[in-house]
Amino acid sequence: MKLNVKALALSTGAVLGLAVFAITFWFIIFGYQGNTLIKLANVYLGYSVTWYGAFIGFIWGFVDGFIGGALIAYFYNLFAGSKS
Repeated sequence: MKLNVKALALSTGAVLGLAVFAITFWFIIFGYQGNTLIKLANVYLGYSVTWYGAFIGFIWGFVDGFIGGALIAYFYNLFAGSKS
């Protein structure tokens, strides 16, 4: 069985992007300080625990997830191979 590289890349990108977006909104709405999320600012350029930062985090999370999902599918297909 081969994995569809594009499909896995898009789905993991969407999930990770939405996760960063939702967690940032959660912290803003409920007034958490965001000390844990501030560490994402060291990884994601322009990210902050703000309304604007949630959108930046979504973009960076999508890119991270897209690349990660594509690599997982690519290497799975490479190493699993076709057994006939």
